[in-house]
Amino acid sequence: MTQGMAQEEEVRKGPAAFLVWEDLTAALLTSGSGQPSRKLIQSLNGYALPGRLLAVMGPSGSGKSTLLDSLAGRLGTNVMLSGRVVLNGRKRRLDYGVVAYVTQENVLLGTLTVRETIYYSAHLRLPSSMSKNEVASVVEAILEEMGLQECAGRLVGNWHLRGISGGEKKRLCIGLEILTQPPLLFLDEPTSGLDSAAAFFIVQTLKQMATDGNKTIISSIHQPSSEVFALFDDLYLLSGGETVYFGDAKLATEFFREVGLPCPSRRNPSDHFLRCTNSDFDRVNATLKGSMKLHAGCLEGESSSDPLLNLATAEIKAMLVERYKSSDYAEMVKREITKIANLEGKAMEFNKGSLASCWKQLKTLVRRSITNMSRDIGYYWLRIVIYIVVSLCVGSVYFDVGSGYTAILARASCGSFISGFMTFMSIESIMMIVASLVPNFLMGIITGAGIMGIIMMTAGFFRTLRDLPKVLWRYPISYVNYGAWLLQGNYKNDFIGSTFDPLIPGDAKLSGEFILQDTFGISTSHSKWLDLLAAAIILLVYRLLFFFILKTKERLSPLMWKLNAKASTLQQWRKASFKERKSSFVARKASREPMALQEGMGSPLP
Repeated sequence: MTQGMAQEEEVRKGPAAFLVWEDLTAALLTSGSGQPSRKLIQSLNGYALPGRLLAVMGPSGSGKSTLLDSLAGRLGTNVMLSGRVVLNGRKRRLDYGVVAYVTQENVLLGTLTVRETIYYSAHLRLPSSMSKNEVASVVEAILEEMGLQECAGRLVGNWHLRGISGGEKKRLCIGLEILTQPPLLFLDEPTSGLDSAAAFFIVQTLKQMATDGNKTIISSIHQPSSEVFALFDDLYLLSGGETVYFGDAKLATEFFREVGLPCPSRRNPSDHFLRCTNSDFDRVNATLKGSMKLHAGCLEGESSSDPLLNLATAEIKAMLVERYKSSDYAEMVKREITKIANLEGKAMEFNKGSLASCWKQLKTLVRRSITNMSRDIGYYWLRIVIYIVVSLCVGSVYFDVGSGYTAILARASCGSFISGFMTFMSIESIMMIVASLVPNFLMGIITGAGIMGIIMMTAGFFRTLRDLPKVLWRYPISYVNYGAWLLQGNYKNDFIGSTFDPLIPGDAKLSGEFILQDTFGISTSHSKWLDLLAAAIILLVYRLLFFFILKTKERLSPLMWKLNAKASTLQQWRKASFKERKSSFVARKASREPMALQEGMGSPLP
């Protein structure tokens, strides 16, 4: 059976992922004008096959992460993507459950153990029809596959809790992504920040997953060791967003030898590739040449024979790119792309009905949140300590204020401080909404501060609610301000049922109800419990609004991305069409001018 027949049979019988990309170009759009300012990747062609590990290599800024984001559909709205990405012969979006993406940063809850982290993730992502024993079996299988059995009971760790190592955290992140057994897996520099042994174990695990699980794995990597490089099946080498080499990893050194840049026998192939494509080595070469001049007698022959010392990196890169375009490797890649792209394989669509139910997700998230807060000293216990300390301070400052006329102001100040403090501590619900609408954290802080200022001004701390301007500030802002309801309830709790001395001795005593209505403009027609209930409902509405915004953005994000891409493409087409019409008009106008005018005043012709 030929390789093409085997690929066709494989793609028809199982959930294997055959990924192809053709003429893939990503350009960064200029803010405001929407014009491409710089190409991040340019005219990339390639494919990824099941059962093989594809490594994307290149110096910093070469386009490794951009290529992965382009294939996985994770590019930002300020990047315009052109080209074609085909999965199993179909051009479609890579849905959840089909593709998994392991980011470079480890986003984990440090207060959970390794087993608990996988357990909660499994309950959130696996079908609700699975029993607890089945979910536990999946968790144990992931622990065994990723080699995490020994540290399964240890905490992940954070800034104050000692936890697992960096390599174990990375393996845990990979284990979380393969819970749903996606056929296509992307990893953005999984070995970053790890030592050689940990990096080798990570890549070895990926190699085993690809081979045993028939998965298609694409991983970017910066500078692997020779042992790690030997584990790669295919290599995609980038420099400046262009293809330097794509093909079998074991044939890469042969390609460089054919170009005239052979890899020395004692040098790591990945080091040699990066030295040929990284412009930072130009300064290294200059330093080496300077040292060779000092030892010209013994190193003159070596200096003249090493092409890396005689050519600039830009020249080497241009030579590699041009030689690859005209090489047999590029022609073979084009033939394979055509063959794989025409395979009508099994559609990679995710059945949304197999996700965990909303009720199960809610229960799991509540349990995980309680576990996290009970163990996190900075999130939960520190808050309790702050509340106790503040309560003791307030209680001691306002201790035994009495029932004199001045006690009215003291009690009002105490209630305002408590309500204001709790308003600050409860701002989290509003900041969640701000964070979901404002992507930039600095702008989010500024926006949140502005909203907090409006809440404080309309809560009744500085001006009574009845004196606020009725348009906008009184109706509706003060009614949707939970701080205003908290302040009214706090005042009612402290003043109702109390009496105070009058300003002028001998006058009738002042009742708390009279002070609430006359001084603070607070109605006593409803109880303080209704005020507390109103504040709780408003906070709940804020949380539901945050959830609604997240779900809406999740659904509209692909649509907005497509509309932005179409608008950018149409704008580029109009600009190119205008330039073409303008050049045609100029050419026609020039052709109608007299010969004498075309020759000019300084023409040597008579």
